[in-house]
Amino acid sequence: MRIGITCYASVGGSGVVATELGYALATRGHEVHIVSSEKPFRWRPNVPGFTFHRVAVPSYPLFHEPQYMLALTNTLVRVAREQRLDVIHAHYAVPHATAAYLAHQVAASTMGNSAPKTVTTLHGTDITLVGTDPSFAGVVAFSIEQSHGVTAVSESLRQDTVRALSIRRDIRVIYNFLDCQRYRRSADPELRARLLKGADAVVMHVSNFRPVKRVDRVLEAFIRIRECVNARLVMVGNGPDRAALERSVINQGLADHVEFAGERHDLVAMLSSADLFLLPSAQESFGMAAMEAMACGTPVVASRVGGLPEVIDEGETGFLCDEDDVEGMAKRGVELLTDRQLHERIAGAATVIVRQKFCEERIVPQYLQLYEDVIA
Repeated sequence: MRIGITCYASVGGSGVVATELGYALATRGHEVHIVSSEKPFRWRPNVPGFTFHRVAVPSYPLFHEPQYMLALTNTLVRVAREQRLDVIHAHYAVPHATAAYLAHQVAASTMGNSAPKTVTTLHGTDITLVGTDPSFAGVVAFSIEQSHGVTAVSESLRQDTVRALSIRRDIRVIYNFLDCQRYRRSADPELRARLLKGADAVVMHVSNFRPVKRVDRVLEAFIRIRECVNARLVMVGNGPDRAALERSVINQGLADHVEFAGERHDLVAMLSSADLFLLPSAQESFGMAAMEAMACGTPVVASRVGGLPEVIDEGETGFLCDEDDVEGMAKRGVELLTDRQLHERIAGAATVIVRQKFCEERIVPQYLQLYEDVIA
């Protein structure tokens, strides 16, 4: 098949999933065209059948803001016509689902019934935060309804979408996935020693440092953990809340115990060097970071919100706490860091469940089946 994928290029989960899906499809012999403002964070060069198309947004004095959606729509139309796309797959509803709908309508004026069908994958905040804003809700709901196929990354998100936007059409749940050949615990003694810096354990958090990730709660839980365990905290990623957190770390005299690692491409090595992963988010429609940590054998303590209970089986493959229960998260963290048998049991069970439910070989065929269904 010839598949166009549009997504955000940032470190967020939607862009990561879209890019990894494109790569997985290309390695299976399909022709994949990624359409975005810039090459995505997880872009892989020199992959046959995996092509990038940049959306150029012209700047005119008449416009006070960039006209990205129109430029994206025009690029999708051009790629659809030139490459004879079968499907346009929009990741994150705002504005990609709307741009895909418009692109289908425009392309159909010359391509007729051979115009590409549209698929929208909902990732979370495009529904729970942005999509339900009164400024966008009507258009987002319309665009979802008009898509030829719609997926959500968890049952929780599917229910949220139906409830928040009164969606009537069928929404398939297709979970996020990993390349399980790559995401497995891989020891790097030199990296681990550098992260430890003489401590006994590494506590880690990975995110885009947006308010919904509540990185301040990560620090609060870590401070409580340090009362019992000589640990260091490694914060991986970047985003709007990083600067305030760095100031808080300095003000509390924790600069020697907290490391800000920034955005990393060696995520498997980083996660494999950790002993505990904290994810105290206010909302997670799936929990990609938790799944990545679990695949690398790092036990996760997370909030009991959104789709996380679909990823983590409480007490079996990780621990879930009420979203405001920082004390409870710290307590679970201490238990994992001080009880070797518990740590090994949780880590082992977590890696098994990832390989049973969330590997590329299980999930990608579900997307291919959806493409075939909408084309038919």
